[in-house]
Amino acid sequence: MENIISITIEDRDGSVREIEIPTDINLSLMEILKASEYDILATCGGMALCATCHVQITEGLDALHEPSDQELDMLDTLPDADDESRLACQLRLGNHNQGLKLVIKGALQ
Repeated sequence: MENIISITIEDRDGSVREIEIPTDINLSLMEILKASEYDILATCGGMALCATCHVQITEGLDALHEPSDQELDMLDTLPDADDESRLACQLRLGNHNQGLKLVIKGALQ
């Protein structure tokens, strides 16, 4: 299908799962992870104010838009953030993100 992509997610416990997601639903990656039953705290509700949806992009980082200053400021507060870190609430995926791989890093509930 043209508007379905597969992404690979590694959870905090090391388990890895590939999920298929539609690219025409206008949900953030955080919302997709929550709907896929991943334990994402998302305290701020997707406003880039808490960093509890922190993910590390292990493949496909170059296909994502550049982080905003607000996202970078929030990532700077995390001791384990690196150049591959992003906030899932700030990412909207499209067909160009096919094959994205990430590791969930954010705080547990």
